[in-house]
Amino acid sequence: MITIRNWTEKDLPKLMALERACFEDAWTTEMMKNEFTRDGFCGVLAEEDGETVGYVCGYTLFEDGELLKIAVLQACRGKGIGGLLLDAFTENAKGQGAERIFLEVRISNEPALGLYISRGFERTRIRKRYYPDGEDAVEMKRELCPED
Repeated sequence: MITIRNWTEKDLPKLMALERACFEDAWTTEMMKNEFTRDGFCGVLAEEDGETVGYVCGYTLFEDGELLKIAVLQACRGKGIGGLLLDAFTENAKGQGAERIFLEVRISNEPALGLYISRGFERTRIRKRYYPDGEDAVEMKRELCPED
């Protein structure tokens, strides 16, 4: 059974292990800690049988939400966990007054692009050489309707 909940600083060691497992250009512990200090921060994690298997984080500033990271363990992909996390982030952003959400995703990350499109995100532009390794990013946006 998958449990979705807000994460706290106590979850940081598990989140960092997941971060390193999912990303070649993983954030440092200090970078992750700094996110807690942002106004409008939202961090949500997914647990399966007590194990942290995914997380999402971002923030809302005025009418804009920005999704910074979403990660799901390789072995747990395809179970809908990414969608649950994205939905939880969207609900949080709406609750904080967001009218739209922005994100960037690697142009080669077809599963993530498919998830975002399935949740109403639209491609807005390509950001050339956005990532440290030189890969381009697709910038995406979703307008939030009050009845969503």
